[in-house]
Amino acid sequence: MTTTITRLPAGRTARLGLSRIANEVRAYFRQGDSVFFTFLFPVVMLTIFSTAFSNGSFGTDSAGNDVSAAAYYLPGMLAAGLLLSGLQNLAIDIAIERSDGTLKRLAGTPLPVVSYFIGKIGQVLVTGAAQAALLLIVAAVLFGVELPTEAGQWATFVWVFLLGVTTSAVLGIALSRVPRSGKSATSVILPITLVLQFISGVYLPFTQLPDWLQNVASVFPLKWMAQGMRSVFLPDTFESLEQGGSWDLAGVVLVTGLWLVVGLILCRITFRWIRKDS
Repeated sequence: MTTTITRLPAGRTARLGLSRIANEVRAYFRQGDSVFFTFLFPVVMLTIFSTAFSNGSFGTDSAGNDVSAAAYYLPGMLAAGLLLSGLQNLAIDIAIERSDGTLKRLAGTPLPVVSYFIGKIGQVLVTGAAQAALLLIVAAVLFGVELPTEAGQWATFVWVFLLGVTTSAVLGIALSRVPRSGKSATSVILPITLVLQFISGVYLPFTQLPDWLQNVASVFPLKWMAQGMRSVFLPDTFESLEQGGSWDLAGVVLVTGLWLVVGLILCRITFRWIRKDS
């Protein structure tokens, strides 16, 4: 089967993509499993950890005040939310759309691939921002976490969020090529995201992992996204506990940015409306 690619003006391509964002967001919230496992899952995990370890201290700030479980786990859950909203959500969603014929039908329309990508990435940005806002509200209101007050810290949060969620979304599009069917997508993608969360300092203190496992995790972007979030929400006393003894925000930009480039290249090479073997 030959797919005809219709080349449209850049302005119209952008408008088509932007018009798809609202449709993608509505479709996302209509899927109960997606809402739980990608949107609400970090909130549920934050609630569980904050409640289970409510009587414990995870360290002290510069004034000697105890850091609560909720404050300690909030950065990791924010980073995990970026991975789930982007990589897990899109990898599974696009694999299902390829399997059930949705992409094949889109191939017969004038919709450019770029517009399709804009719709998907826009949906991830919207839902990821809503998820982050919900996490911050739950942490502050239910568990009394003191949020940053300095503009510089929030500026760091914004660029870590935007870089992380965009990288995760692009990698999700690329990874959607791996499952051979929509039915197998969840079983293929979920183990990948789960393992990354456990080795990247989301659920376990990163420096308590064996050195070799820290080195493996440092290859992937989630470790760096979590580290960037910790630099925003944890006291400076925690900086010495990081691998290398610093927040290393330059490393966050470098590694996450490299994965963004890799993801874009893989999308360009591998994305097809339909599988060649379908």
